Formats: sequence, structure tokens, C-alpha cells
Amino acid sequence: MQAVLFDVAGTLTMPAERSGWLSRAAAAVGLTLGADEASALGEELEAAGRPGGPYPATVPPELAAAYAGRDLDPAAHRAAYVGLLSTVVLPHPRLAEALYEDGLDPAGWTAYPDAAPVLASLRARGIRTAAVSNVGFDIRPALAAVGVLEHLDACVLSYEVGAAKPDPAIFRAACAALDSPPHATLMVGDHPSADGGATALGIRTLLLPMSRAGEPHGLDAVLALATS
Repeated sequence: MQAVLFDVAGTLTMPAERSGWLSRAAAAVGLTLGADEASALGEELEAAGRPGGPYPATVPPELAAAYAGRDLDPAAHRAAYVGLLSTVVLPHPRLAEALYEDGLDPAGWTAYPDAAPVLASLRARGIRTAAVSNVGFDIRPALAAVGVLEHLDACVLSYEVGAAKPDPAIFRAACAALDSPPHATLMVGDHPSADGGATALGIRTLLLPMSRAGEPHGLDAVLALATS
């Protein structure tokens, strides 16, 4: 193995717990929420659609085009997620925008505790690594803030390369960035459809179901594969 590609949200990092997400956004617009109200509203907002969070169960027809293009265009990304968050009855007219902005803020992200140690171990073994993310904004500042970026050799972002997973083009770009042929590369992610697209190029793929923010994610399995 010469290189490992890592998904970002749900693999190396996660958005911070939704209670903090909502409380920071509420404070930004001068809104005070009671504990019960905040708990119920946070759950509803996360279900509606949070950048980096679980996929929404439904997307309204009027947001379908923006949602489909969200990972290739920053404007579509903002329109899609502000629109999804606005489908919830909100106690402040600017709360949806504030919630979206918090997702762009490095303070709104946290790394899995085993992410940096595993990346550092791979580098010590001479194995190159890259983040490969479907994202409509520059996530490098967040990766830097949580101590992950310094251990990566490249970041391949969908909106910059013009291709989103599972399109083989984004995995091809990542292999080129690391100067690693597909057969000597491993992809690590959490989504069978998106991350599993790497197999079309002959890239072996390890899927680890998304863990809760702050919990170890089982990334030590990558080290076992790297020595097999």
C-alpha cells in the first residue's frame, strides 16, 4: 500500500454535537432558548439537513436542484442547506443562516480521537494520505483547527476538482495528487454509495459506519490493512 484516501465528515471528523451547534447559532442572532426547546429544535434541524451531518430524509422539490449540485458549487451548497434548515419553524428569521455559518466555522467541527494518531502512524510508515470530500466549501481550516490537516499530504475537495463521489474522477484526482496507482491505494469512508465509488478504479475500500462525535472511530483497522 502506497496511499490511503479518507472521507472527511463521518470518517476523520464530525460536526460538533448539535446542542453546541444550535447554541452558538442562537447566540449569534441574540436568541435565548430554553433547554427543552433547544433539545427539540436541534433534533428537528439536524433531521432537516445539516452540513456534514446525516442526509435528510426528504428534500423539497424547490430545493432539489441546489441539493443535487451542492458539492460542486458553493452558492448551491449554501442555498441547499439554508433552504433545508428553513423548512423548520424557526424562532428567529436569521437562525437558518447562522446555523449554516456555524458549519463553516472551524469551531463547529471535532476530530475523531483516533484520526490524527492513525494519520501520523501512516506517515511514519511512508504511506501518503489525502482527504477526499464531497463539500461545497473549503474545509481545510476546520481540518487544521482539529489537528488533522498537518498529517495529510493532500486535500481533494469536490467543488475544486469539479467531481463528487462516487464519480471516479475525484478518486483519480486523489491518486494523482499522491502519485499512487489505484491498485496500491485504499479508500476509507462511511458511505457505501459515495465512498464505494472508488472500487470502479480498482481502489480497495474500507467502510466504517459513522460514529458519534468524540468517540473513537475504529481507524486502527487502517493500520492493520497497511501492514497486511
